[in-house]
Order: sequence, then structure tokens, then C-alpha cells
Amino acid sequence: MTDLIEVKTAKLIGAPLDWAAAMAEGFKVDPEHRTTIWISESYPASISIRGAAEDFGYRPSSNWEQGGQLIDKHHGSAQHSPGLAKDVCYSGGPAGAGIFCYGPTALVAFCRGFVHYKLGDTVQVPKELMP
Repeated sequence: MTDLIEVKTAKLIGAPLDWAAAMAEGFKVDPEHRTTIWISESYPASISIRGAAEDFGYRPSSNWEQGGQLIDKHHGSAQHSPGLAKDVCYSGGPAGAGIFCYGPTALVAFCRGFVHYKLGDTVQVPKELMP
């Protein structure tokens, strides 16, 4: 089992954000390997730094097929705000969240907002997922 570290939700990106989004969505973790997750016994997935960089595993913060389903399921939205810095030019979150979070892309902004709404301002993620 890996160590968990506390991270501000607003700073999450890549594999740590994908892992937190999976936890917010109700995925379960393998007790021995926290980077192996599943929503049901028939749908195992993994989250890794390599997967986030090379397009495999569960990565809703960068894959529209996965992240788009979360937006639809949670009646979320994301919007571009011209004039803001590139790393915060989108805001997003699920319906009813009360606040939106910011990010460099629509999916990152939505996933941060979703995680914030479900898990709070800070979350614990596996240390091995941190860059």
C-alpha cells in the first residue's frame, strides 16, 4: 500500500486529479495497490503518471470520452474566460456545487470542481502519483 499525501484540490492535475475524480465518482481502490481502481468487478482501470502522459488508463481530466460522461452525468459545465492566465482560463464544476474551480482546460476545470464538490478543498492522493 502506498502513502497518501494531502494536496489542494485547486492544484491537482494529471494522474493525481484523475485519481481524485475516480474517488469522487465512487470508484473503489485495490487495498494493496491504490493506483488500481474499479467501479465494478467488470471494469478495472489504472491510474498512473505514465498513463496520464501516454493516454491510457482512467483519465477523465484529459480524455473527453471519460470526462465528458462525468460532465453529462453530473449536469456540469465548463466555460472559457478570455483574458485570464492560461493555467486558469477555464472554470467548471457540477450542477449544485455553488462554486466553480479553474484550470488550463475545460476537463481539468470540471474535474477540479467535481472533486472539490464531492471531497473538499484538500484531498489525499497516493504519493506515487505526484510528479
